[in-house]
Amino acid sequence: MKVKLFATLKECAKTNEIEVVLDSALSVLALRETIARQYPTLAPLMTQSLVAINKEFAFNADTVQPTDEVALFPPVSGGNPKMTTTLLDITPNPIDLNELQRRVTSDADGTVVLFTGTVRGKTGANVTTKLEYEAYREMAIAKLQQVADEMRTKFALIHGIVLVQRIGEMQLGEPTVAVVVSAGHRGDGAFEAARYGIDRLKQIVPVWKKEWHPDGSSWIEGDYIPEPTDRQR
Repeated sequence: MKVKLFATLKECAKTNEIEVVLDSALSVLALRETIARQYPTLAPLMTQSLVAINKEFAFNADTVQPTDEVALFPPVSGGNPKMTTTLLDITPNPIDLNELQRRVTSDADGTVVLFTGTVRGKTGANVTTKLEYEAYREMAIAKLQQVADEMRTKFALIHGIVLVQRIGEMQLGEPTVAVVVSAGHRGDGAFEAARYGIDRLKQIVPVWKKEWHPDGSSWIEGDYIPEPTDRQR
């Protein structure tokens, strides 16, 4: 199946059309996930991109047939000058912090707060040689969206949000997670939103860490037990 791309998606993929391996009908949500796997550079854009099937808007529960004409594009241009982009990703690829900041910052933003976690080599007397992260990816993306929605509800003046978690093996000093928040001014809640975002990510996003040591490895488990109020609404 060929999928047409427009605007930011076209620039990101460096082509106006991609080919998706699709043998049978599937949901629009599954199509988004398939594109994210087959084209990792487009993965951060999948959650907020619009889908059209046969020149009509389509939604996650709708079905895509291999013979359909499919297009992906961002929300159409409007008159609001502030950027409210939300970029979410669970990725094995290295995190480019400069690129994330660029993509989430607009002319209306005078503040960008960036939090990143890195692979730490020593914790007291314990030595870590590398980290390995694993995620329940489909659920993790949904919970990242929940975290972003909560951030916007609690901090109404923020603009762009990035929540990116790496998976796979990472060496000392490599970024493992990134939270980026943009806003007009430093008093508009960007600091608080970034802190809330990383704390909430660590609570409800299903990602697990294995620490490797000179004499072996061990999985690190958290102590937060989700409650019914942690369900996405």
